[in-house]
Amino acid sequence: MNDTMRPRGTVIHCEGLAKTYAEGKLHTPVFDGLDVSVDSGETVAILGASGAGKSTLLHLLGGLDTPTGGEVYVTGQKMSALSDAARGKLRNRALGFVYQFHHLLPEFTALENVMLPVLLGGSSVAEASRSAQSLLESVGLGHRLEHKPGELSGGERQRAAVARALVNTPACVLGDEPTGNLDEKTAATVFEIMLELNRAKKTSLVLVTHDRRLARRLDRVLELHEGKLRELPASEV
Repeated sequence: MNDTMRPRGTVIHCEGLAKTYAEGKLHTPVFDGLDVSVDSGETVAILGASGAGKSTLLHLLGGLDTPTGGEVYVTGQKMSALSDAARGKLRNRALGFVYQFHHLLPEFTALENVMLPVLLGGSSVAEASRSAQSLLESVGLGHRLEHKPGELSGGERQRAAVARALVNTPACVLGDEPTGNLDEKTAATVFEIMLELNRAKKTSLVLVTHDRRLARRLDRVLELHEGKLRELPASEV
């Protein structure tokens, strides 16, 4: 594959992906030789036991960690060929991240937290404010714009985190157990919001989850087991 090319219609593509953690003379392989592609607008769930390497895989796909082997392409760009600054710009433009814990900045309001990715992309304060307010209203937080994270409920904080992930209309959103810290009812609400925004903005979604009920709602389900990744048929999900 050419360094700057990817399969047509593919947002994230990796080939021969490997990760080994080294501590002194101890080397712990997580996986070796994984191939994954995520198409434009596609939703993908990644299942696996605790410690299987699901979060590690997600971090590699998002350029938050460096593989020990293989390559990751995001919107056609080879991540290993980019400088740290260029990789950061690509992440901010093409990817959105939602974690189990919201990671909102506590000193900023909900509006300011959601504005940050737009400001980092070079937009004006006025444009960032308009985009952020629109997204917060779409997730039901139009009345919470000036509230700081400590003044929001757990579900409201996650909705704000979802808005922040989508405010730049990224090519793909990567979610690491984004509803795992919520009660069942609130988790269902946040998940529905993610799916609705995914469809509305035509973004791809890669979701690490332990919840098979949520996984069944996505287009494809992959299972990471003993360092191998396989697609599960519907009957096994």
